[in-house]
Amino acid sequence: MATKRDYYEVLGISKGANSDEIKKAYRNLAKQHHPDVNQGNKESEAKFKEINEAYEILSDKDKKARYDQFGHAGTDPNGFGGAGGGGGFGGGFGGFEDIFDIFSNLGGFSSSGKSKTGPRQGADLKYEVEIDFNEAAFGVKKEINITRNETCEECKGSGAKAGSAVDTCKKCGGTGEVRYAQNTVFGRVVNVRPCEDCHGEGKIIKEPCPKCVGRGTVRKNRKITIDIPAGVDNGSVMPLRGEGEPGEKGGPKGDLYIYFRVKPHRLFKRDGLNLFCEIPITFVQAVLGAEISVPTLEENEKFELPEGTQTGTTFKLKGQGIPSLRSKVRGDLYFTVKVEIPKKLNDKQKEALKHYADAMGEEITGRGKSFFDKVKDAFK
Repeated sequence: MATKRDYYEVLGISKGANSDEIKKAYRNLAKQHHPDVNQGNKESEAKFKEINEAYEILSDKDKKARYDQFGHAGTDPNGFGGAGGGGGFGGGFGGFEDIFDIFSNLGGFSSSGKSKTGPRQGADLKYEVEIDFNEAAFGVKKEINITRNETCEECKGSGAKAGSAVDTCKKCGGTGEVRYAQNTVFGRVVNVRPCEDCHGEGKIIKEPCPKCVGRGTVRKNRKITIDIPAGVDNGSVMPLRGEGEPGEKGGPKGDLYIYFRVKPHRLFKRDGLNLFCEIPITFVQAVLGAEISVPTLEENEKFELPEGTQTGTTFKLKGQGIPSLRSKVRGDLYFTVKVEIPKKLNDKQKEALKHYADAMGEEITGRGKSFFDKVKDAFK
């Protein structure tokens, strides 16, 4: 006769393991070697029996104490008269927690008796809206057209013709599920499947509604006015609760998700709450300074340009950016000045520039040193 393995070795735990550690080890091994997971595998079947036998002893305080003191002899009902079926499954599942709870994630088990045909939330819908840059910045009301299922008004969602009866499915008793119990050497296994007679609905409609053909819903086009908040950006999503598909069996409606596509602005670029743009200025404005008009999303704003402004210099107009969706904060507007060089000058304008060059000591006729000569001088 084969020698039994040590129960602690079977569960892969030390003798000092507490009840939680014993239970955890058992759960992991039982799931791994359960017959429903290893159908036809005799080795896993034998290990499963061995695992359950070990757990039946070690999970019971008194049996564990006798086993720790006397070994396997302490669990032999003939030797000590109190083990109560320590060898194998003589005592059934004894002090085990609900076996179906342990293996609930394997599928095919049910112990709660809860029906799966209760209320279910309706499906969510998605809709894309294109808006202008300024509409995204300051908000706007838009009317959109969506197509969705809606509860049939004629049958009130029952799917049955008005005045006709809806019978409870006799096969499943209205649960929508049929349970098949099977007794095995490992205990009573219950498999749950959708009822074939009512297709999992729990009811049978003898006379379908002529308007929705028994579906309980009809397809309709709806106009919805949406209030787009200030500050939305390209790709922003706005949920409209309860504007999706109707729920089933009294369940709540789904939601409608609005996705925004924002048209680009001809002048401004957006980065978060801030705006960026380029402003052309003249050579004289850059040199002497000037009051310039800077465009914003609302109206032009006056800005005092300092003398000697270099092309590429960036200035900021505080609070002229995009409003925040979540607060009263507003971003800033950054504008970069670009000095425009005139391309076509008349003789009088050219002469004026020559006088300016002479006054500045600039050589413009080639009489001065070339650029490369100046570079050479710099490295002497």
